[in-house]
Amino acid sequence: MKKFYKINQFINTATVRLIGPDNKQIGVVTREEALKMAKEAEMDLVAVAENAKPPVCKIIEFKKFKYQEQRKERQAKKGIRRVDTKQIIYTPFIGENDYKVGMNRALRWFKEGNRVKVIVKFVGRQITKKEFGFNLINRFAKEVEGIAKIEAMPKFERKTLGSIFSPIVNKNSA
Repeated sequence: MKKFYKINQFINTATVRLIGPDNKQIGVVTREEALKMAKEAEMDLVAVAENAKPPVCKIIEFKKFKYQEQRKERQAKKGIRRVDTKQIIYTPFIGENDYKVGMNRALRWFKEGNRVKVIVKFVGRQITKKEFGFNLINRFAKEVEGIAKIEAMPKFERKTLGSIFSPIVNKNSA
């Protein structure tokens, strides 16, 4: 969403609180005086905070002002981390070492702050032993109990049983 700013003659209030080109507050002046000062400095008068009483205007080059605003937005976006959902696929009759490899991978992903979807895939006649899949997901849940919590309970989708786990965020470390 683009933000629009009123500049120069498009500012339509009688008085404005003026900030000079050196970022020092000049005070409350009439619109005509502010426009005159901006013209003398060969810069633009930009309404920074229109909703304030009186509106806050700044004497600055408009292109420079827009660039500074874009830079602030980019800096704000840098702090936001996107959370991914990683997947671990097991079979109901998985070997112990294969299970541990998946568990270690999940623990690493939890430390990175990602969610993990545990999928138990049933092949052929394995579908008749659904309880093995539920037991596997319950075992996984017990092993990651202090690190992650169940976000979505185990449920069947065709021949797969899936459950989503999300890391527990400590308020002290955040």
